[in-house]
Amino acid sequence: MESTMNKSINITNEAVNFFTTCNIDNFHSDIIHMSKRCFMDGLAVIIAGTEQPALKIMEDMLTRLDYPNESRLIGKGNISLPVELAARWNGLAGHAMDWDDTQLSKGEDRLYGLLTHPTIPPLASGIAVADKIKNVSGKKFIEAFVTGVEIECKLNEIINPNHYVKGFHSSGTFGTFGAVTTASKLLELNEEQYANALGIAVSLAAGIRVNFGTMTKPLHVGRAAENGVTAALLAQKGFTANKEAFDGPWGYIQVAGQTGVPDPTLATFGEPFSIVDPGVSIKPYPSGVLTHPSMDAMKKIMIDNNIGPNDIKHVKLFAGNNILGPIRYTIAHNELEGKFSMAFLLSAIIISGQAGKKEFTDDFVQSQEVQNMQKKVSTHYDEAIEKLGVDKIRSRIEVETQSGDIYSINADENYRGGPDNPLSEEELENKFEVCAENLLIDNQVSKIKQFIWTLDEQKAVDQIIDLTNYS
Repeated sequence: MESTMNKSINITNEAVNFFTTCNIDNFHSDIIHMSKRCFMDGLAVIIAGTEQPALKIMEDMLTRLDYPNESRLIGKGNISLPVELAARWNGLAGHAMDWDDTQLSKGEDRLYGLLTHPTIPPLASGIAVADKIKNVSGKKFIEAFVTGVEIECKLNEIINPNHYVKGFHSSGTFGTFGAVTTASKLLELNEEQYANALGIAVSLAAGIRVNFGTMTKPLHVGRAAENGVTAALLAQKGFTANKEAFDGPWGYIQVAGQTGVPDPTLATFGEPFSIVDPGVSIKPYPSGVLTHPSMDAMKKIMIDNNIGPNDIKHVKLFAGNNILGPIRYTIAHNELEGKFSMAFLLSAIIISGQAGKKEFTDDFVQSQEVQNMQKKVSTHYDEAIEKLGVDKIRSRIEVETQSGDIYSINADENYRGGPDNPLSEEELENKFEVCAENLLIDNQVSKIKQFIWTLDEQKAVDQIIDLTNYS
């Protein structure tokens, strides 16, 4: 089959040109401010993720050998590892709770909320590299981070949506390109070296959705950060690869698009920057963004009608395949499955009135109260919702009480945390405090928030490792 790529647009060259010319001096203030919000949110979920069971296993794995000391681990500043392994740790922690932000789509046929988690791969790799280099200024870090996010998001827009729909996990695949870009920018790779780094990265990028609901899903993001750093380091030393790795019939966009039609006209790097247009969603809940409107709708229907957990007879969720496909577990038996189970997510809201760090534990998921409540929740395909398209996240909640009353509500399409209804600065800081609870002391949290809000004035980003250390 002949490639359907527009031969007049060389995507790799466009990416390389953007990489070499992207300069913070040309950033609007809203781009810099949004990068700080993403840094705040990303660091928060990395800190929270460091106490997840997957991270204990990874710590044992990474500390079993006598590695050279290059980069310290976030939260575990007494452990120093080769920079690419530190990036893996940071990335795994950042996605361990599925609480990291989500890219929004720009193209008309792209899937709303089903692209990538843009912040963690470049942030995880960037912090690791910055700690190896030392004294990376906040301005330089913001420039590298924004460049990485932009490359990651725009490339993910270009590829046919079948990449995700048919099973690839784009946070693992395209996250690699965000990570390699930020690492390459901090390492000051030249044009040829960066082209080689992208070529190396396309052969490392991986992750498939069969592992959703397991420890391996966040490992996709950890490996994206690690592989990005590895590719940048190899290219820096002269390792070669195809310098047009995204283009042609054997290029990544065509091969990983699973014979679908890519849209190279979306390769508008920096015009505008995806971080502000269409923007990213900063999550109020540690689960897939597709579930959040339904969870908020559940909370609203409970509050507005003074419904308690004991009043619930049955809850029905009506949605299209964009929600029902990824949210795959009918009943959750552990915390990891809970992130992909509407029965659990709605049960958490019903029982606790919230779904946060305390609810996303195996003990809570496996409690008899939660297991019993999940059996009262069912999901239903709704053809009318499906026909409305995938440009928004749409669902409807119907609640039947023990007394026979029935209440119904449509989820808010301008969901909380999205660009049209963003978390306030206070809500973002509160999320950071919740993530840091029982790990960092109040003085640390205050210093970290001040550091991030003044990031463009900081002289050494590696100080963040000292500020987040609790080991």
